[in-house]
Parts: sequence; structure tokens; C-alpha cells
Amino acid sequence: MKYIMTAAALALAAGSAVQAADDVTLQLKWVTQAQFAGYYVAQDKGFYEEEDLNVTILPGGPDIAPTQVIAGGGADVTVEWMPAALAAREKGLPLVNIAQPFKSSGMMLTCWKDTGISEPADLANRTLGVWFFGNEFPFMSWMSQLGISTEGKSENGVEVLKQGFNVDPLLQRQADCISTMTYNEYWQVIDAGVSEDELITFKYEDQGVATLEDGLYVLEDNLEDPEFVDKMQRFVRASMKGWKYAEENPDEAAEIVLDNDASGAQTETHQQRMMREIAKLTSGSDGALDPADYQRTVDTLLTGGSSPVITKEPEGAWTHVITDAALK
Repeated sequence: MKYIMTAAALALAAGSAVQAADDVTLQLKWVTQAQFAGYYVAQDKGFYEEEDLNVTILPGGPDIAPTQVIAGGGADVTVEWMPAALAAREKGLPLVNIAQPFKSSGMMLTCWKDTGISEPADLANRTLGVWFFGNEFPFMSWMSQLGISTEGKSENGVEVLKQGFNVDPLLQRQADCISTMTYNEYWQVIDAGVSEDELITFKYEDQGVATLEDGLYVLEDNLEDPEFVDKMQRFVRASMKGWKYAEENPDEAAEIVLDNDASGAQTETHQQRMMREIAKLTSGSDGALDPADYQRTVDTLLTGGSSPVITKEPEGAWTHVITDAALK
């Protein structure tokens, strides 16, 4: 009888241990794809489980604004671009960057070479496709630095075409250039039968106006809760383990992403190629935000001419509290 009670007690203890895993909800910036491979890999390989976490990954999409989701309590942490996060912070949503898995920007402008565009100054008097919903901020800052108005075509102005999340405006010649990411839309243009020789690209990194992408953000008030801080430290540690595994095993990471793609829209070829391009952007980051990269982003956003993305130097917009503990 004594043995039976002990076994029951052990079973109860085991059940309690299972229930003790801390829940974390992560809101992605976009749909399930290799752009977010590190998180799916961490989940698939049990890295979150090892940290006693039960992580729910919520895909994004064209109708989902990550900042709104986290503001409404729908997520504990979200993947967001720093321009959108800082703009939201200035408007009253106290987002804080707790980790920065992406070291480099993948954003660029892809143009038809036969339009005569060969350098940024040639962009004036053109129609340019630009993503909005917060993604337009780096572009607007760049145009301001070039002295090019975004109010319409002129010798010193461009027509801004609100670009959907596809490459049709370029393929259909509605725009001379469109916004693309090195790991996604650029390859959609190539897959449509366009030769790389027919295109010219301007990477934001090369133009000195790159801003930080795909950082991890939480609400500032939550960082006053020691339990939340501890949970995020474990989450970041496991996530970075997932990112480094994905960098070293791109094809396996792409397969894991495909296994999580409920839409069935992604293809193996595209995801493998995307993962290789993403690995170039996460390479060099251990997850901790580089203050110099942050300052470059802020400086770029402040030089927005008459309508800067942010109007003053942010305060308290990032912290090393999470990564200092997670990465030691």
C-alpha cells in the first residue's frame, strides 16, 4: 500500500511538472516562412521545452499589425521592425526591444535597368512601389536624405505607389522600382522569368540608411515583473539556439518551416533559398542589440525632413536586461 501511494505521488508530481511549463505567445511580423525559422526550429527541436516553455507562434499577414496584437494583450512578445516599433512608442505604445536576432537589413529597391536608373539620384521623377503599415519609414527617410519629395513625380520628386505584398507593379510596368527583400520578393521577380541582368538593386545597407529589422519587442510594463523577465530570458536563449541551428542547417530549417505552414502556400525551393539569405542577415548576431546599430536606425529615422518617422531621440526603447542573462 505504501508503494502504491508513493507511485501515485510520483505520478501527481510528474503531472504538476508538465503543467508548470510557462506559456509564451509570439506574434510574427508576417506569414510562416524562413524569415522566422529560428522560432520554428526552437520549437521543433525542443529548445523551448528544455527551458520549460510552452510557446505558441502566431503567424502574421497583410491584415495583422503586430503592434496592435501586443497592445491588445494578444501576445507576450512580437517580431517587429524597429522603425515601426519606435514610431509606435512615440505615439504612446511603450514597446521595448529585448533582443535583436537580425544583424543586417534585407530591404532593397529593385528596379528595371532599361529605365535608365543606375544610381539613387536617378530615382527622381519615377514611380516607386513602397510597402506601408510601418514598412515605409526607412524609404521615406532615404528619400528625405536624397532631397527627393514623395509628393509626386517631378524633377525632385517621386510618385509613391502603395505596393501590395507582391511584385506585380514591377512585372506589369506600373512602377519603375518596387520594394523587395533580399530573401523573398526579389526572388519572386526572378521566378517570374526576369533575368538578374535586367535589374538593378539598391540595398538599404549599402545606402547607409538601413534600419534594424525583426527584433523582439515586449511592453515596457511587463519588464517590471521578475517572472516575466525570467520567462523572456529563457525564451530568448532558446530562440537564439534555434537561430544558430537554422544558420548551420538551412535545408533542415526550411523543412521545419514547411511543416508549420498551414496555408500550404510555400515551396521547398523558395524556403531553402530564403533560409540561406536569412542566414546572412542573422549571422554576426548573438541576439544582443548592438547600440551602434540602434543609433544608426534612430539617426536615419530622425532625418525625415518635414515629416520624420520620430521627432525626438527615444528613451528606454531597448534593454540588455534579457540578453545579458540569456546569453551568459
